[in-house]
This record gives sequence, C-alpha cells and structure tokens, in this order.
Amino acid sequence: MSERTLAVVTGGLRQPSSSRLLADKLAAAAGDELTRLGVTPKIEVIELRDHAHEITDNLLTGFAGAAFAKVVETVAGADGLVAVSPIFTASYSGLFKSFVDVLPDGSLAGKPVLIGATGGTARHSLALDHALRPLFAYTRSIVIPTGVFAAPEDWGGDEEGGRLDKRVSRAAAELAAEVARRDPATVEDPFALKTSFEDLLAGE
Repeated sequence: MSERTLAVVTGGLRQPSSSRLLADKLAAAAGDELTRLGVTPKIEVIELRDHAHEITDNLLTGFAGAAFAKVVETVAGADGLVAVSPIFTASYSGLFKSFVDVLPDGSLAGKPVLIGATGGTARHSLALDHALRPLFAYTRSIVIPTGVFAAPEDWGGDEEGGRLDKRVSRAAAELAAEVARRDPATVEDPFALKTSFEDLLAGE
C-alpha cells in the first residue's frame, strides 16, 4: 500500500477544544477512507495554540525557528490538509490566519484542503463559505466541496450527532478521493543546487 500524509491544523485556543474534537473526527474519517481506497494514512496533528509564540516571532522577524520550521515543512509536504478554526466575530481566529500568513508562498498550491469550523451558534456556519473557503482559494489550494461546521448542539444527542457524523463522512470521503488519486507530494528544497558544480564552473 502506498502512503499519504494528512496534516491536521487546528486553531482552537482552549483545552479541551471543540475545534480539536472536530479536527480529530475529520482526520479519523479521512484516514479510514484512505485505508478503504488502499492507501496507508499518516496523520500529523498541529495545534496552533502550542506554537502561538513561534508564529508571532515568525511574523515579526520573517524567519521560522528550527522547531517551528518543521511544523511548516509538515504542512507544506503533506498530501492533504484538514484545517479547522474556531469562528470569532464572523471569521477565523487571528492565530489561524497568522499561521497561514507565515506559510511560504505556493506551499498550499494544488493541495487538497478540507475546511472545518466551530462556533457558539449555527449562524456562524456561513463563515465556512465567506471566510475560510476564500482564504484557501487565494492560496490556490483545492478546497473540497463539503465543509463541516459544528455548533454546540452538534455534540449533543444522537440525532444531532448523527447529522454531524454524516457531514464528516461526506467531507472525509471527498478529501480521501482527491488525495488518493494524486501522486505523493514532493517538496523542493529552496537551497538545493539545480545546476551541478561542474556546469557552474563551465559557465564561468
């Protein structure tokens, strides 16, 4: 079986976090779908809360520290991305947006992305399509059709939980199909020499 990596980025600010709960559900469902398609899933979870200071440092200096650079590389090198943010004031969180801002240009281009969000009321579900989807469209990602929003009532009884599970399953299947049909992602080293040393000497 071939292997594909899913990076799971969650922008929840608290612990426990409903954004992390939703991200875990989406990642597990996508992993199951990849397995069903004959692909071995590798899930890499990134909680932005744990990297808030490093994200700020990157914004201020323009450079990622060694530890945070590995986080960025994980996202850039993933075959697919699950991105979940809490909704504050009708949009994604500032921490979530700051992380997207420090990703290298082009690192999300062509990458399948499943968007998810959580909020205190179902009315915030509109943020999926007026905030998160345009954000990732700008990065030239391939945003899958189904986004998943979870309101407090979605974590309640069997009926509400069942509706959430159906949305999660549909979105996960769409992401897995998009990831499985593509070749494994490759990341080009920006510092790698594209010309041999001999050719460089010959050009002098």
